[in-house]
Parts: sequence; C-alpha cells; structure tokens
Amino acid sequence: MANIKSALKRIKVARFKTRRNRMIISSLKTSIKKYEESIKAGNLEEAKTLYSKVVSLIDKAAAKGTLHKNTAARKKSRLSKKLKVAM
Repeated sequence: MANIKSALKRIKVARFKTRRNRMIISSLKTSIKKYEESIKAGNLEEAKTLYSKVVSLIDKAAAKGTLHKNTAARKKSRLSKKLKVAM
C-alpha cells in the first residue's frame, strides 16, 4: 500500500474513474442489446428511437474518454448498418 500522499490520491482517483467507466460501458452495452433485440423482433419504430439513444450514449462515452473516438464511430456505423439492412 502506498504511503505517499500523492500516491494515495492517485489510487483514490483511479478507483473513482474505473467505477464511472464501468457504469458507462455497462449502460451502453445494455442499450445496444435492447436495440439489437428490437431489430430482431422487427420493431423498426422502436429501433429508430433506441438508435438515437444509443448514439447519444456512445457520443457521451467518447466525450468522457471512456471510449476512443474511432471506436465510437465504428460502433455507430455498425449499428446504423444493422438498421438499414432491417428496413
């Protein structure tokens, strides 16, 4: 265990950021699963509304640094492609 004050603070900050990132990614994965299930079920209207929510969550995660911007762009592209194929 660290004894230096700055090292203790870094440990504390790292724990906080890890919890925040896990929370963001968990909610993102859940919303993506709901979106994909609505596409499989054929609910295109619901899928369109969920798509906008998922894209918003992806953008927020990228803005906070939880996701890399290219990863966010790739995820959004793949999700929009799934919606276009379903239509």
